[in-house]
Amino acid sequence: MEFRRITDLPPYVFTIIDTLKVQARRAGEDVIDLGFGNPDLPSPDVAVDKLVEAAQNPRNHRYSSSRGLPKLREAVADLYQRRFGVSLDPDTEVINTIGAKEGFSHLMWVLLQAGDSVLVPAPSYPIHLFAPLFSGANVREMPLTSNQDDFFDTLTERFEYSWPRPRVIVLSFPHNPTTTCVDVDFMQRVVDFAREHGVIVVHDFAYADLGFDGYRPPSILEADGAKEVAVELYSMTKSFSMAGWRVAFMVGNPDVIGALAKLKSYLDYGTFQPIQIAATVTMNEAPDYPQEACGVYESRRDTLIDGLARIGWEIEPPKGTMFTWAPIPDQYSDMGSVEFASKLVKEANVALSPGVGFGPGGEGHVRFALIENEQRINQAIRNLRGSLDRLG
Repeated sequence: MEFRRITDLPPYVFTIIDTLKVQARRAGEDVIDLGFGNPDLPSPDVAVDKLVEAAQNPRNHRYSSSRGLPKLREAVADLYQRRFGVSLDPDTEVINTIGAKEGFSHLMWVLLQAGDSVLVPAPSYPIHLFAPLFSGANVREMPLTSNQDDFFDTLTERFEYSWPRPRVIVLSFPHNPTTTCVDVDFMQRVVDFAREHGVIVVHDFAYADLGFDGYRPPSILEADGAKEVAVELYSMTKSFSMAGWRVAFMVGNPDVIGALAKLKSYLDYGTFQPIQIAATVTMNEAPDYPQEACGVYESRRDTLIDGLARIGWEIEPPKGTMFTWAPIPDQYSDMGSVEFASKLVKEANVALSPGVGFGPGGEGHVRFALIENEQRINQAIRNLRGSLDRLG
């Protein structure tokens, strides 16, 4: 039997490492999982308390609105004004989504159809590649470089040489998996280019609040004229450690927001209402939580980078995200990223994400997720020292 949209999907390579991890744990091994980017920090107390309170009210057990409660959308608008100096109309420029992946995927249905094309950075968070493919569009990859000027040149070149001309440009900074960061000047150049060529820019701002060493990730909506061509996804997953709650927002261009709202009205009734109420209160009453979470991740980054340097694995410290993107050491460069990551699970009891899982452009790398405390990270370093005996 043929299943239309999933028949040609490649194997999900992360399951290879996950299977090895499960096998090792069943055998009694203590595997330190630095692979799957699943935040371990607890959600704010105010979120949990308000969720319990709201869930006990049977009026909140009914269908909600797919656009999101008015007060929730107002809270997002207030957050954007406070955090980025961006004014948003909560009625026309904000919509709640059931997590960023849902919002992004359904937005691709709205913007793209068979025969259209879209520009996506490579390597890439998998949904950025596959959501456009699910819509029937052709994906044109833009090799991502750490130099934002070079990347902008690549973007314009790929646009000019693509046919049909792309209708959508997908961006996500700070970037998963590479941790690449950009400044607001880069965002302005992208917006100016999009306005000139009549293209929509979709910016996945998943790591909006995770900037280190004084770096503040810019919203694309800070650029002049951005609302004419751009929408942005803001999620409570990392900023507020609310991964399982599935609360995110699409903000920006009112026509695009309205189109997504129309599609969603046919597909869902929104997030469970007590979750929306809890999210509203959390943004209003715990505005400093993202800064606290950022401090935890920055400390873990320092512990990891310093520890890897001690065993001879030198890596440039990331300026943002909850990850570290590491080239496979030269001594093991003949291994692919899946084989290398498999070796580390089997020999070091450390699970990492193989770079090729983020597309062919990720080969030669592995991704560390900062989802364990400093003690566990130091234990992982000791395990790696024993396995990677030819480093240093």
